[in-house]
Amino acid sequence: MNSIVFDIAGFALCAGVILISGSKLSKYGDMMADMLGWGKMFMGLVLMASVTSMPELMTGFSSVVLVDAPNLAVGDIVGSCAFNILIISIMDMFYNKKKPLTSDVQPGHIISASFGIMMLSVVAVAILMPGVFGSIAWVGGSSIVFISIYLVAIRVLYLYEKKQHIQHIFPSEGELTLKQVITKYVINALIVMGAALALPYFGEHLAVASGLGQSFFGTLFIAASTSLPEIVVSVTAIRIGTIDLAIGNIFGSNIFNIGILALDDILYTKGPLLLDTSPNHIIPVLGTIIITAIGITGIVYRAEKKWKLALDTALILIVFVLMMFLLYHKTNIAI
Repeated sequence: MNSIVFDIAGFALCAGVILISGSKLSKYGDMMADMLGWGKMFMGLVLMASVTSMPELMTGFSSVVLVDAPNLAVGDIVGSCAFNILIISIMDMFYNKKKPLTSDVQPGHIISASFGIMMLSVVAVAILMPGVFGSIAWVGGSSIVFISIYLVAIRVLYLYEKKQHIQHIFPSEGELTLKQVITKYVINALIVMGAALALPYFGEHLAVASGLGQSFFGTLFIAASTSLPEIVVSVTAIRIGTIDLAIGNIFGSNIFNIGILALDDILYTKGPLLLDTSPNHIIPVLGTIIITAIGITGIVYRAEKKWKLALDTALILIVFVLMMFLLYHKTNIAI
C-alpha cells in the first residue's frame, strides 16, 4: 500500500510540475515568437508545439530508454494527440461568444490538421500491417515517413503564412528583453523535462498495480498529464483573444508528437517501435483521425450558433469518450 501511495504521490507531483512550469514555458515561448515576428499558425506548428510537447518528448525518452516500456511511449503519444483535439471542445466551453469557436479561426489551420491526419494514417498502417514500411537497422521505415511529412508541413505552412502577409505584434517598451525571455524559457524547460522524465517511472508501477495495462494507462492518464501545457496555454489564449495561437498549438503539437514517435523509435534499439507495441493502440489512432476530421469540418462549415457546445465540438467529445471506452474494454478483455 505504501508503495502505491508513493507512486500516486509521485505521479501527481510530476503532473503538477508539468502544469505549472509548462504554462510558464508556453508563455515565454509565445513572447519569443512575437519578438521574432512569427505568424501564429507557424508558431503553433514549430515553437509552441515543441514547447508544450516537451513532456511527451521526455516521457517517450524515459519510457523506451530507462524503463523499457514501449507501450507507455506509444500510448502517451497517440493519447496526447487525442487529448489535444479534445481541448478544442474544452475551449469551446470557455469561449464567451454565442457562435462556435471554430467559426472564428483562420482556415489555414486546415493545413496543419490535414498533415496530422496524414501522419496518424501512417501510424495506423504501421500497426495494422506490421513491417509494411520495412526498416533501416533497428529503425522502422514509418519513422522516416514521419520525419519527412513533418519537414514538409513546416515548409508548407511557412510559405502559406508568408503569402498571407501576417501582421506581427512586437513587444512594447518596458517588457522583458529577448535575452530575459530566453533565460526564463530555458529554466522552465529544464523543470518540465525533469518532471516528464520521472513520469513514466510512476506510470509503469501504477499501470501494473491498477491492472489497467500500459496501453490504456499510457493513453489516458500519462497522456492527460503530459497534455496539461496544451490545455493551459489554449484556455489562456482564448481568454486573451488569441484563438489562432491556441488552435495552431493544438494541431501543431499533434504533428510534433508523431515526430517524437520517430525519435522514440530511434532510441528504442530492440527493433522498430511499432512492431513491439500493443495493437490496441489502433483504437486511439483511428479515433484521433476521426475527431481531427470533425474539427476540420467545423472550421470549413463555420456554424453561426451553438448551445453550450457547437455541434462539431460536441461530436469531438462524444467520439473521444467512446474511444476511451473501447480501449478500456479491449484492454480488459486482453488482460
